[in-house]
Formats: sequence, structure tokens, C-alpha cells
Amino acid sequence: MKKENNKISVIVPVYNKELYIKECIESILHQSYRNLELILVDDESTDGSGAVCDSYAQSDERVVVIHQKNAGPTAACVAGMHAAAGEYYMFVDSDDYVEHKMLTEMAAHLKGTRGEVVCCNHILEKQKKTEAVYSIVAPGVYTGEKLAKEIKAKLIGQEQKVFPMSRCMKLCEKSIFEGNEKYYDYDIRFGDDSHLMYPAMLNSTRVVIMEEALFYHYRYVKGSMIHRYDDRIYESVEKLAVSLAKAALDKKMPDAAQTVAREHCYMLLYVLKNELRNPDRKYKTKIREIFCDARIRELILNTPLSIRERFNALLYLGMQYPDSGLIGILRLILKIHDK
Repeated sequence: MKKENNKISVIVPVYNKELYIKECIESILHQSYRNLELILVDDESTDGSGAVCDSYAQSDERVVVIHQKNAGPTAACVAGMHAAAGEYYMFVDSDDYVEHKMLTEMAAHLKGTRGEVVCCNHILEKQKKTEAVYSIVAPGVYTGEKLAKEIKAKLIGQEQKVFPMSRCMKLCEKSIFEGNEKYYDYDIRFGDDSHLMYPAMLNSTRVVIMEEALFYHYRYVKGSMIHRYDDRIYESVEKLAVSLAKAALDKKMPDAAQTVAREHCYMLLYVLKNELRNPDRKYKTKIREIFCDARIRELILNTPLSIRERFNALLYLGMQYPDSGLIGILRLILKIHDK
């Protein structure tokens, strides 16, 4: 049954994605679900992305374009939410695209409940192949104690998330974002989805995990942040840990401090991986500066982690022994993997 009584605001933060933005916009405007608006937030793109957005606004009255000074993806999302007229929000990244029936199928699971979220799965679009990615939590409807124990308690602090903490792939009743701006730090550029979605998901009252539902196409662009060195990642991780801790404590999550500490350590695994990609010959010095710091060292040594992924286990050892010869071996393994 098609449910179009709820207006959906699709919010797309845009920054220098001229190569992909048309496909993204077309996939949204050609949704079978028609009661939608598309809010394109141009975060001061320096390519032709902003002009592409404006051209669609001139030809389709459902398109709203916001041009703002560059402030990062979270600020763009917040600007989009402030401008949104819909009862539900859906975020789509400007280099991704979605299936024609996505909103129709997801909206069919809505009950009109304050705080509800419907989650679909996605397809990872690599250069040479595609890969279906499913939530590890069982499909179904989660409310009350079941929601608290099986989803909210497991959003962070685990090596593998119950579902991606991405702002995308979720149809969200707008009230879950209310009052959360105090947790946003616009300087966070790595892991920024988490400080937007973690407090939002803690506000949820009903979560639907769809079965199959491979509606969202996540474009894996080689050379993106995942595979290049970024000297700001450690700073972002530290800021994100503060944001997550504040949200967990404010919203009275059980074992908040321990859960956030584990999440902080899992994020530090990525920090180490990033520093192993540092092109500077003195990369070991930077690693020692981070992982021999008394505060970080105490956190790592006093926070046991459960790790299944083999390379993560080696990284965990590297974090514990940053002065060892293992660091050079890890760098070599990562170089081979990245080729």
C-alpha cells in the first residue's frame, strides 16, 4: 500500500561532487513516492556542483537550494533540517544514488509514531564490483525494552555496529533530532555521522529494520578519506569521543562511560591506521606522540576490546606497544593492502 500522506524532506549536503551530483538528484526526483522535497545544501563548492543544484531548482518546484559558507557536512545537514518542511527526513550523500522505489517501500513501514526510524540496507559500489551490505541486527520492529537492549545499547562500543551509524539509509521522524545541536562539533570531519545520529537514535521510540531492502547505493571512491592520510583525524576522534560521552551521559545510557571508552579505543584503531599511511618518514614519531601520551595510554590499557577482524587485532597490539617493531610491519602490510 502506498503511503504518501507524510511529506519527506530529502536532504543532500553537497561539496565538490560535480561528477556524481546529477545522478544523485535524478534518483531522488524520480522516486515513485511523490510527496517529497529535495533540499540541496551547497557547502561552498569550488567546482560546478552549486550551479548544477540551481539548474534543478529552476526546473522542479520540489527542489530547494541553500548556498552556505564552507562549514562541513554536519553544518550542511543542520541547515537542511532548519529549512525542511517535511515530517520525516532522509539524508543522501551527493556522490551516492538511490533506487526508484526506496521512499515508497520505506514509508510503507511508518505508523505516524513520534520518534520512529525506518532503516534499509545498501549496496557498496566499488570500482570493479558491488557488494550487498546488511545490518547485523535481525529485521523487525524494535520498541521499548527490545529497542533499548538490542539496538540503543549496541550503537557504539562494538567492533561491528548493529547497523551503519551513517545518517543515510534511514527515514527519520524529525523529532529525534530535537535538542541535539549541543552535541554537534562542526570541527569534526571524520566520524561526523556519529555525533549527528548517535543522540538521534537514542531519542528514537520505534525502529524498523527492513529485510533485504537494498535501496541505497553507496559509492566507494578510491582515494577518498578511507584510503588517504589526513592529519586531522586524531583531533576529530578526540572531539567525537567528547560528543558521544556527553550524549550518552545526558540520555542516561547504562554503562555510558565504559561504552564510550570502548568506542574511543575502536576509533583509535583507525587513528593508528591513518598514521601508518603518513607519508612523512617520521611517522613513527607521530605514532609515539599519540599512543605514548599518558591519557591515551591509560585509556587503551584499561579498556579491554573484543576484536575479531585480523588486521584490527594487529592494530590493537600496535596501540598497546607503539615503540615496538610491529609498527613497521603494520605499515608494510597496509601498503600492500592499499595497492
